[in-house]
Amino acid sequence: MMTGCERLRRLAFARSGIFFCLAVVAMAVAAEPIPAAHADSSDPRVPRDRGEIALTFAPLVKRVGPAVVNVYTSTTVNRRPRLSPLFDDPFFKRFFGDVMPHLPERRQQASSLGSGVIVDAAGVILTNNHVIDGADTITVVLSDRLEFEAELLLADPKTDLAVLRIDAGAESLPHVALRDSDELEVGDLVLAIGNPFGVGQTVTMGIVSALARTNVGISDYSFFIQTDAAINPGNSGGALIGVNGNLVGINTAIYSNQGGRQAGSVGIGFAVPSNMARAVLRAAQGGKVVRPWLGARYQSVTSYLAQGLGLDRPAGALISEVLPGGPADAAGLRTSDVVIAVDDREVADAGALRYRVGTREPGDRVELQIIRDGRLLRSPLVLLAPLDDPPSNVTDLAGRHPFAGARVANLSPAFALEESFDPLDSGVVVLGVSSRSPAERLGLRRGDLVVAVNDRPVKEVQELDRVLRAANGDWVLSIRRDDQVLTTRIKR
Repeated sequence: MMTGCERLRRLAFARSGIFFCLAVVAMAVAAEPIPAAHADSSDPRVPRDRGEIALTFAPLVKRVGPAVVNVYTSTTVNRRPRLSPLFDDPFFKRFFGDVMPHLPERRQQASSLGSGVIVDAAGVILTNNHVIDGADTITVVLSDRLEFEAELLLADPKTDLAVLRIDAGAESLPHVALRDSDELEVGDLVLAIGNPFGVGQTVTMGIVSALARTNVGISDYSFFIQTDAAINPGNSGGALIGVNGNLVGINTAIYSNQGGRQAGSVGIGFAVPSNMARAVLRAAQGGKVVRPWLGARYQSVTSYLAQGLGLDRPAGALISEVLPGGPADAAGLRTSDVVIAVDDREVADAGALRYRVGTREPGDRVELQIIRDGRLLRSPLVLLAPLDDPPSNVTDLAGRHPFAGARVANLSPAFALEESFDPLDSGVVVLGVSSRSPAERLGLRRGDLVVAVNDRPVKEVQELDRVLRAANGDWVLSIRRDDQVLTTRIKR
């Protein structure tokens, strides 16, 4: 049996052996040459010595910072004066009624702030649409505090982007070049530059946390870069910069459980990729966004669908309907095809396919990778502008009938995409209803499709108006809503 002294001697010997091994390993590591750091190297790697850790982004910020501007807007709004809570008391209203609708409105000036990025030396600026939406005047303030009145070239609510222009005379303004956002990878370093809370230009650093976020619900073309670089109110429209100094995204929104864009940063920010911004810049040259379309209805592949289709994982966009004569039909796509890539760029879901098509121009030729009956096929497809036939003919219906007070229009693929309806639908669609009108009492909603009146199919607005006015007895109305046809009888 070992004594306490013997155990201590053996423990000390064992520890000395461990220290000897660690020393040998340390000497080996020290003897191994460390590759020299190259500032212009594009190979992704982690810092390898104290010199690399001490590197700074200051030169990059000095070069890029002047191209990020402040955007101030002013809007005239009509507001009724705020009254004492006494006027909302039911006892008061019982005797005096509701006085609020009878009070005169006062015109007031409302202002807001955001950020923008100069992308052309001639003064072209990218920002968010929600920064300038409804503005009467837009003022851009450069980093040297010079102020310019800005002209709105294009507003695109579907991507939440807007293009401005300022006239700086013959001066060549600092600007940032756009980078191919498809080159980004999760883990890449990025800088967010903007004017949060109006405190002045601020730079925050983070990494790309995720790519191709399509379930955010911020805009119709959701395909966002997610970053943990701090983004706060006022950063909207600012620049997301890669370490090469080029623009990779336009900061748009933050995630928060306290109320969306108006809350503080919790490390989850979203930016519109520069490739989508490039498409909007191209459209600004013509003053209108014209996006190509597939001519097909599609949906995300779920786990249930993947199992039924024999796929090894739930990914891609399932074609559920093909419009005869459309681009998808011309390319030979069929119902039950699963699109998994566009020009070798992965399509994870329906939102990704919408993005890949939306960043192209009418006339572009792309190659789709599809899975059909378990086989991988490649199909070339020429993207076309959506058809604008029949003309929309937006009409406010009036008269002694249940549709009085409804605004309706003819659906074409182009008009449907513009109004965020299904581009494969056709017929007469309800755009809205007036308050306290027969159409509102009937319960009509935006997006309702008029199928028939008194068993007569309705295809266009003029036909609907004629049938409504010609009815002698009751009205039998058939309305399609959410893939269901609702039929009701309205007595005269």
